[in-house]
Amino acid sequence: MITIAPARESDLYALNELMYQLHHEHYIQAPDSFKTAEEIEQEKSIARYLDNPDCLVFVAENESQVVGFITGHFCELISTVSKPVQMGSIDELYVLPEFRKQNIAQQLYLTLEKRLYEYGVKEVFVEVWNFNTSACQFYFKSGFEHHIHWLRKSIQ
Repeated sequence: MITIAPARESDLYALNELMYQLHHEHYIQAPDSFKTAEEIEQEKSIARYLDNPDCLVFVAENESQVVGFITGHFCELISTVSKPVQMGSIDELYVLPEFRKQNIAQQLYLTLEKRLYEYGVKEVFVEVWNFNTSACQFYFKSGFEHHIHWLRKSIQ
C-alpha cells in the first residue's frame, strides 16, 4: 500500500538516490541539453528544500521504501507585465520505473496541490521538457494548460 507523507530528514538518502535517477533519465534523453546527474548532484541538494519553509517535499512510500517524491515551492510571482499572483511551482516529480502506472504521481501531485492551496496559492506552474511526453500528458490530464511558449533555436 502506498502512503504519501511529508519528507523527513531520515528520507534524505533515498531522496538523493531518486533525485540522481531523475537527472540521469533527463541526461539520457537529452545529453546535449542536460548536465550529468553527477554534476547536478554536486550543485543541488534536496536537503535545502527540507530546510526552507517556502519549500515542500512529499514522499510516496511502499512498505517504508521511498518509491517517489515531489518537490515544490511557493512565492508571489511579480512581473513587469503581468499582475502579481500567489504561485506554486512543481520543481521535481519522480516515481521509480517499477512503481509507475499506479497513480502514485497523481497522489503526490494532489497532496502538493492541497498544501499549496492551504497556503493561499492561486496558480501552480510547472516546466516540462518537450521530450518528456509522459510528463506532459500527466500534467494536461491534471488540468494544466499552456501558459507561455518558451522557444529556442540553435544558431551554431
